[in-house]
Parts: sequence; C-alpha cells; structure tokens
Amino acid sequence: MTAAGLVALGDSFVEGRGDPAPAGGYRGWVARLGGQLGLRPAAVRNLGVHGATTSDVVREQLPRAARAELYGVVVGVNDLVSAFDPEAFEANLNTLFGALRATGATVFTADYPDIPARLPVPDGFRGLLRERFAFANAAMARVTADHGVLLLDLSARSEWERAGTWTEDGLHPSPSGHRLFAASAAELISSTTATTVAA
Repeated sequence: MTAAGLVALGDSFVEGRGDPAPAGGYRGWVARLGGQLGLRPAAVRNLGVHGATTSDVVREQLPRAARAELYGVVVGVNDLVSAFDPEAFEANLNTLFGALRATGATVFTADYPDIPARLPVPDGFRGLLRERFAFANAAMARVTADHGVLLLDLSARSEWERAGTWTEDGLHPSPSGHRLFAASAAELISSTTATTVAA
C-alpha cells in the first residue's frame, strides 16, 4: 500500500463508536486497518459521522473524499431503522460506489449482520426491520457486483452474532468487533490484491 492511503466514508460504524481511544474520541476499525496495511496515520482519513444515512454520505462526504488508492464505505443502518425508502437507498449506493470506482481505486464495503436481533424493539417491528435488512443485503450484493466493489459478507459470518462483538446498545461494535472488522477487511483486500497480481 502506497502513501495514497485510505479514505473511509459512512456512519458511526466508520466513525469508530464502541472503540474508545485512550486520549479521547474513538480508535475504530479505520485506524486499525490503516495500521495493518502499513499506512502512516496521516495517510488515513476518516469521514464517518454518527447518524449519517446513505443520502448524507452522498451529499456531504463524497464531495470531501480525497483521491485515494483505497476507499472503505459502511453505511445504511440509519436508513433501515428510520423512514426507509428502498429506491433511494439503492440509488444512493449506485451513486456512491460508481463515483468512487470511477477514480480507479479499490473500494470495499460490508453488508449487514442480524442487527435487529439485538435491538430492544417490539417483535412486530423487529420483523419489519429484518425484512428491510434482507432487502438491503440483496441490494448491496447487486450494486457491489455491478461496480466491482469488494464485499465483506458479515451476514454469513457467525462471529458477528456473538454478544462480545457488540456494545450493549446492539448497534455499535465493541473494541473486539472493530478489531475483527479491520482484520477481515485486511484479509479481503490482501487476498484480492494477491489474486489480481497472480492473474
């Protein structure tokens, strides 16, 4: 990985909530991934904002995303747990990934594990949320395939169902969860790079 570095866009998952830094603020998987890729801290830029939706990322973060060799994007949960618009959600993903891939950079993202299982909500609403998350995962699979974006499939990984991977609120990864995501992303990026070089 060169000094072009890593730019991360998204919500509080990207911001690093759940993984407090000793000096205040958050460490999170973005900084951890940068370290695993051998990047200087100055070469890693984290644009993640608590509460951001896909519309917010397209409107506010995408224009501020510096050119980079690698982009990481995790966003969508705030769309799913509020007034969900399926068409706008998928359109925003297409806009976001299309713009980032047009730079020639490598782009990676992740789908959604069973977050509704951990939320303190009525069973009826939990069922509605699970339908939304299922739609979102299918949309994420379509859009990433269309744009050549690397997809980390959290929904298929049992470790993301463990209580210790999450904070008590059920929405944000614990320090262990952030470490797990960073390691998984590094493995995905490295394996893809190795395959490309071999080809």
